[in-house]
Amino acid sequence: MANYQQALNLFSDPQHLALLARLQRGIEKEGLRCSPQGIISQKPHPKGLGSALTHPSITTDYSEALLEFITPVFESAHEAHAYLSIAHRYAYKQLDGELIWPSSMPCILQGEMSIPIAHYGSSNLGQLKHVYRHGLWHRYGRTMQTISGIHYNFSLPAEIWPLLQANDERGDQYSPQSYISARYFGLIRNFRRYSWLLMYLFGASPAVCASFLAGRDHKLDRLNEHSLYAPYATSLRMSDLGYQNNAQSDLMVCHNTVDSYIKTLGKAISAPVQAYEEIGLQDEHGHYKQLNTNLLQIENEYYSDIRPKRVARNGEKPLQALDKYGVEYIEVRCTDVNPFMPLGIDVPQMQFMDLFLTWCLLQPSPDIDEDEYWRIKRNQQKTVMEGRRPGLMLEQGGSDISLQQWGMTILDEMKELAIMMDRASGETFHIDTLGQQRLKLADSRLTPSAQVLLQLQESSLEFAELTLQQAERHRKTLSENLGPQVYQQWQQMARDSLAAQEELEQSDNMPFAEYLAHYLQR
Repeated sequence: MANYQQALNLFSDPQHLALLARLQRGIEKEGLRCSPQGIISQKPHPKGLGSALTHPSITTDYSEALLEFITPVFESAHEAHAYLSIAHRYAYKQLDGELIWPSSMPCILQGEMSIPIAHYGSSNLGQLKHVYRHGLWHRYGRTMQTISGIHYNFSLPAEIWPLLQANDERGDQYSPQSYISARYFGLIRNFRRYSWLLMYLFGASPAVCASFLAGRDHKLDRLNEHSLYAPYATSLRMSDLGYQNNAQSDLMVCHNTVDSYIKTLGKAISAPVQAYEEIGLQDEHGHYKQLNTNLLQIENEYYSDIRPKRVARNGEKPLQALDKYGVEYIEVRCTDVNPFMPLGIDVPQMQFMDLFLTWCLLQPSPDIDEDEYWRIKRNQQKTVMEGRRPGLMLEQGGSDISLQQWGMTILDEMKELAIMMDRASGETFHIDTLGQQRLKLADSRLTPSAQVLLQLQESSLEFAELTLQQAERHRKTLSENLGPQVYQQWQQMARDSLAAQEELEQSDNMPFAEYLAHYLQR
């Protein structure tokens, strides 16, 4: 849709306005298990949490110690947040004294081999996930994989698409699903243009425990004996910190259309890399070291701050599902875990995300050419490494503009949409969160990244000590008992997941080598 104001005008009809109260979101939140001393856990995934392979809401990411909590899709940010709280409260009952580390940058690491790779049992699917993680180890090292984040999954209600398409001057050029996909890719392009704003407002990782960078070169400053930081950083997590392999640095995935995305990403999945061929596929004992020797083992290895998504069916790969059925939702991947919040995120932040993403969708979104691609990348890197530097300038087209001025302009443009979203829900949540973000732009000391550094400097504590204190506070907050019925329900989910894993293992009748060959050929 060429005109943002025209798009907003569609929602002046009360019936259409109601659709803005039905945005859908789900959360995937990661957090390392650590000892009471703040050291990465060496214990296996607690059995009381069920199977990390088949549990719908509690799994692991790269490491056996890296918990991942997954909510269902909700039409209410409050409900999604409440579900995330229940998942954490249940998990704490199973952790046997361990803590959930409340920061994106990891707890104390005792060398790379202190990071246990996640296990998923003996089924072919479980082995596939385990071997993929071995591949990440050999390509990038284990340490990088201990960084945690929050993924925010977002979609619009189905009823909104016919309304937008019927009022789009180019809408008749598309089938219904191809129109949906095109509009989601428009959202993605605008997100990439403006995601630096999210990193400024919500970045919460300006410092790191020195154990994360032990033995490696870096340009960070030292703060106390065991802490490193960048004075104006917002999100070291989103910088190139931790990446020791540059094979992906020249990979340009095109987000202009579904077809260009599938083509450019698919090419990377099938392109062999000499350095990975030298690693080899198996060791001398026949154990797999990686799934293949291509630039990307699978789609998930491509690191991006946002992804188009479609739930795969019948064992399809993500790109196959996207090609067949189109975009279903988008996954935002640039959100840091906020150490001051028990769940790492709160409802106002979620509501700003909803507002920002809806604004990105309704705004005109021209294609991104190569010049803009690199301009976007430079703006992102400037923001994550020095976003709070006074007078920081970003590139806007052919000229420079201060981060604060550009950010305020974007928030001003969102105001009318925020008012409409509040009118749809009968609340003032969106206009309130807009005001909160405006204060952060006016005064960078209010950002989470500034607050982290302020506490480190005022307390003279190490990064690990300060974050451990936060972890202990959050454990107390999340130790409130669940109702008996809710607790029993989660116990049953755990038992069901263990049974599902066992059934999967017993039903497998294909050797893993054959299974892997079939998987990679699909």
